[in-house]
Amino acid sequence: MDRRPLKTRERGWAKALASLLVRWRVQPNVISIFSIVFAFGAGAALIASRNTEGLNRVLLLIAAAAGIQLRLLCNLIDGMVAVEGKMGSKTGDIFNELPDRIADPLIIVPVGYAIIRFYTLAPALGWCAGVLAVMTAYVRVLAGSVRAKQDFVGPMAKQHRMATLTIAIIVDAAAGYFRFRDYALMLALIAIILGTIITMIRRTGRIAAELESR
Repeated sequence: MDRRPLKTRERGWAKALASLLVRWRVQPNVISIFSIVFAFGAGAALIASRNTEGLNRVLLLIAAAAGIQLRLLCNLIDGMVAVEGKMGSKTGDIFNELPDRIADPLIIVPVGYAIIRFYTLAPALGWCAGVLAVMTAYVRVLAGSVRAKQDFVGPMAKQHRMATLTIAIIVDAAAGYFRFRDYALMLALIAIILGTIITMIRRTGRIAAELESR
C-alpha cells in the first residue's frame, strides 16, 4: 500500500525508537493493535471528563490528549518497524488500515459526549465527525481498489484531525478551569466535519481526474 508522507519518520528519536523495537522483535501488527488501546483510553478519559470539573477534568483531558498522541505514535512506528526494520508480514496491510478505522471513532465520537453545554447537539456532531473520518479514509483506500494513487491530501487527513482534537482538548482543559468549558471541543467537531467533507470531495476529484487522464 502507499505510505502516508511523514517528515517525522526522518527524526532521530523516531528512528531510534523503531530500531529499539526491532531489536526487541516487537511485531508491527502488535504496535498497530496498541493504537486501538490508546484510542480507547483517550475516548474513556473524554467521557469521564463530562461530569467532572476543576483539576480532575484538566487531568482527564490531558490524559485524553496523551492517548491521542500515543495512538499517532503507534501509527508512525508500526510502519517504520515493518518497512525500515524489514519485519512486515503478509497481513501487514490489514493491520495498517483496520485499527485506524476503529481508533478514529473511538476518539472522535466521545468528544461529543464530553460536552454538556451543547448536550442536545454535541453527541450527534460527534457521531457525524466519527463517521466522516472513516469515510474519508474509505475514499483514500478506494483509490487503491481502482488502481489509482492513494491520496493523503487534507485539509482533514488523519494527522490533521488528531492535531485539531489535541489542541482543542488542551485549550478546553484550560478554559474549563475558568468556567468556559466545551466551546473549543464544539468548534473542533464542527471543523472536523467541514474539513472531512472538503477532504472527501478533493480526494474523489483527484481520483476521478487520474482515471480520466489514462
